[in-house]
Amino acid sequence: MGLRAELQVVSSEKDVPERTDFDRCLDICFSSSLAQTVLIRIVDSVESANLNLQYRHKKGPTNILSFPFEAPQEIPNEHLGDLVICAPLVSREALQQGKPVLHHWIHLLVHGVLHLQGFNHIEAEEAREMELLEMKLLARLGIPDPYSVE
Repeated sequence: MGLRAELQVVSSEKDVPERTDFDRCLDICFSSSLAQTVLIRIVDSVESANLNLQYRHKKGPTNILSFPFEAPQEIPNEHLGDLVICAPLVSREALQQGKPVLHHWIHLLVHGVLHLQGFNHIEAEEAREMELLEMKLLARLGIPDPYSVE
């Protein structure tokens, strides 16, 4: 049971984690008695920029986009939503932040799944709550606090 991923890799980027990395993260961070699915689509900058403009009205690629799925109440549903991750941007950000690329990927996966579960970071209090939860979940994987500045 728990959260299962469907993975679509349509990026030419080389630093994309293995499916087992995504599965391990989901198993450890989001295990539950409920069987749910999440689609993870790994894209290049052009697709990310197009989706970012279409859905957020912002120019340029973004590291992750979250699309929660809500079926009508009378229809049984196991799908939590879709995540679109821009591979080249994730690699570039990890390098700029001096973090292992895999750690940044996993952080963004955790961040995106929390968005699908209704967490947000628009208000400062919401952001702090979400960051604390991210740090707690990442610690389960042995990944240090992504928000610490060294």
